[in-house]
Amino acid sequence: MSKSIVIVFHSGYGHTRKIAEAVAEGSRGHLLAIDADGNLPDDAWDRLAAADAIVFGSPTYMGNVSWQFKKFADQSSKVWFTQGWKDKLAAAFTNSASVAGDKQTALYTMFTLAQQHGMAWVGTGLMPSNAKSAQRDDVNYLSSFAGLATATPSDASPDEMVPGDIRTAILFGQRVRATAERLA
Repeated sequence: MSKSIVIVFHSGYGHTRKIAEAVAEGSRGHLLAIDADGNLPDDAWDRLAAADAIVFGSPTYMGNVSWQFKKFADQSSKVWFTQGWKDKLAAAFTNSASVAGDKQTALYTMFTLAQQHGMAWVGTGLMPSNAKSAQRDDVNYLSSFAGLATATPSDASPDEMVPGDIRTAILFGQRVRATAERLA
């Protein structure tokens, strides 16, 4: 049975979009971009209502989600009031220039949003690359479990992102898809 997965995200400079595309590739999900003004396309709320799983994505700016993502989160209170996303799967990802960069705060913000909506959370399920032989290009080099964390140097274009982060995003998307299918 095919499950509908929607990746709703904001990307300020294209890096978070690149991660969203990799998550979509792995999950066979559909992208739903939050624009520069924090708005969604006209049919977005209907697409989110029909989804079996929603993957949230935001860059980490100043230690948390972007204001555009926060605007979306605040607007979701109308859905919360009717419990429209209750029991859907949820997951999240973030990208910033620093390897740490307080990404966990952004992930926990999206986790809290999902929990307020009564959603079931999917983490990365990936082992960390934390041995002495680990290289920055390894899968899950940033060792994030609660959600996907990636890092892009501040002077790198989206096309120069770390290939290991892209592979990690694809694997994360596959996990979201497999979890949705397992629970069907």
